[in-house]
Amino acid sequence: MAIHPIDVIQHKRDGLVLSDEEIQAFIYALVTRDLEHPTPTDAQAAAFLMAVFLRGLNAQELAALTQAMRYSGEVFDSSPLDAFVVDKHSTGGVGDKSSLLIAPIVAAAGLKDPMISGRSLGHTGGTLDKLETIPGFRTQLPLDEMLRITEKVGFAMAGQTPKLVPADRILYALRDHTGTVESPYLITASIMSKKLAEGLNGLVLDVKTGSGAFMSKYEDARLLAELMVETGELAGTRTVALMTAMEEPLGRYSGNWVEVQECVGLMQHFSSQVNFRLSEEQLRLSGDLLELTHTLAGNMLHLGGKAATPEDGADLSEWLLLDGSAYTKFLQMVEMQSETWEAARAALEKPAEFHRPTAKRVLRAAGKGYLTGMDCREVGWAVQRLGAGRTKPGDPVSAHAGIEMHAKIGDRIEKGQPLATLFSEDSALLDEPEEMLRKTVRVEASAPTKGALVREVVKR
Repeated sequence: MAIHPIDVIQHKRDGLVLSDEEIQAFIYALVTRDLEHPTPTDAQAAAFLMAVFLRGLNAQELAALTQAMRYSGEVFDSSPLDAFVVDKHSTGGVGDKSSLLIAPIVAAAGLKDPMISGRSLGHTGGTLDKLETIPGFRTQLPLDEMLRITEKVGFAMAGQTPKLVPADRILYALRDHTGTVESPYLITASIMSKKLAEGLNGLVLDVKTGSGAFMSKYEDARLLAELMVETGELAGTRTVALMTAMEEPLGRYSGNWVEVQECVGLMQHFSSQVNFRLSEEQLRLSGDLLELTHTLAGNMLHLGGKAATPEDGADLSEWLLLDGSAYTKFLQMVEMQSETWEAARAALEKPAEFHRPTAKRVLRAAGKGYLTGMDCREVGWAVQRLGAGRTKPGDPVSAHAGIEMHAKIGDRIEKGQPLATLFSEDSALLDEPEEMLRKTVRVEASAPTKGALVREVVKR
């Protein structure tokens, strides 16, 4: 007997538990538009989203929804890799470029990471936009090519294909117009369906909390972490979530090319094979990025059996950066995904020289004291206003726009000291972001108490 969309909607609206069959039928009909099955209209899909938003889902319903979305189109077959397949996912932040370091590190250890990433939207950056600032870099790969690159290098970094999890494309677009974006259940199904479609054995989640996070309240972010961990485990994927602070930009830079530049510079600095060294101050300002990288990678290496504990995994991660093997993997990946390897290599060999914004401005401290904090979301919006982000999908982004932070929360500040440098490809775009930073960056007389970067580890 056919399952009608209106029955599914009414059942959830009335607080009943949906069966696996009801959820599967709804998602199948939504994607296939099969005339032999009752097909949900856009209005009915919107009503379903609102019912879930208001009533929530239990663990089994959420698992069924995630799996139905996961298998709504093509999936990545990881079995030919014949290795432990692992990935990480961040809920998004400002200056969060850890994926660019983590993927080559775990690949250097012998794990496989077919990393499917997203684009910037709102105040948060996107890995694909950063990678596409490398000349000729291709982020749109068919799954068979992604498999070939992952087999050879150990990882690939690409975007979602049109046929991968099409149910999420439909529901994601509707959520933005129906006031249901913030539902932790719908967020979980969206994130986990795409990650599980990679055929993962293990997944490490970086769930941001704080002023620069998508979910600024700790209790909201922790609920999301719990839901994602449980959903991953029910699907047979070993899953762990780290609750991490997003109260200031991660590392030195926020933008697109400048974040690639920071990561490449770190890999070059630690590699004995490259004659390039960062200053002690530059390393200090990237210290939180390195800490987060090794912590996340350490958990991935532990899940994949390369380390007895996450702490041992973090040590191994640091070593793989120090011995240059991670940088070698990164260059191999870029070569295989680039249309013009010579141009890409030239940019990567001297990343600071490739960064040539047409307009710069330095924000200086109006008084002395300590850097006590900022609204990190406002910093993210300042980066977006400089041209590095987008307000809606499809907007172009600037390669060279962004911000370099010259101080971290807790630092002693002198009057006139540079706090940040703003970059843009249009001088007319500097004024508003400068004013936004001036209003939000706080320098006060007393030193602040700074919390840990990793607040909690959430396991099943």
